[in-house]
Amino acid sequence: MLKIKSYVSIIVFTLLILFSISVQCYGNSAEPPSILIIVPNAPDNLEITIGSGDAIYEAKKVDKIIETYYQFYSSRMFKLTDYALNINIGDDSYRIYFDKPLKNYNNIFTLNLNSKTITEGKLLTRSILLVTMRVTLTLAIEGIIFFIFGFRNKKSWIAFIVINLITQGSLNIWINGFMPTQSYTILGLILGEFIIFIVEIIGFLYFVKEHNKLRTVLYVLVANLLSLIAGGYIITILPI
Repeated sequence: MLKIKSYVSIIVFTLLILFSISVQCYGNSAEPPSILIIVPNAPDNLEITIGSGDAIYEAKKVDKIIETYYQFYSSRMFKLTDYALNINIGDDSYRIYFDKPLKNYNNIFTLNLNSKTITEGKLLTRSILLVTMRVTLTLAIEGIIFFIFGFRNKKSWIAFIVINLITQGSLNIWINGFMPTQSYTILGLILGEFIIFIVEIIGFLYFVKEHNKLRTVLYVLVANLLSLIAGGYIITILPI
């Protein structure tokens, strides 16, 4: 019963910290996209513009694994009066109108090329897939390090899995709430990993007694450093 309460305490402590922090950048920060269109498996010949007549603006295209971003910026659309997307794929062309007024920045939509419709925000299935992929990769990396450091006991591995599912799951769910552009996500990742480092030191020292405290702390340090490096690389190639 005591161990169950301790696990619950770690869960609550971690989630409260991670979800109570927001990263905002001002000053000389780059202009965020006014409209961002997520297109899963976008064909190479897909072109997206916005507007009509003399005020037509082409999207900035950013390719990621499994999807592509099409971004529009307010500073380039000051003459725009017709907020409708022009979709062109070879000989197939059509227009899609937004259902409600747009915000100045950070309007996220997902384009379904099959149904020719847009949905506001990120798809839930997309978020689940990406969070699962990132957490699984992190567990694999940190699991190898855990093994290299000589942890073999069943209780140690149970603690490893539970603690990492809580911390890395929380971190990746939190990051999933960011805009799908990498400008400041790295800063959020560094901040999140720092918090996780503190939480995991407490958790591993409390639950993992297989080796001395120094080895345990060194494991947490090395594992989280490698996770940070891998996470930073993943952000540059995978969607967020």
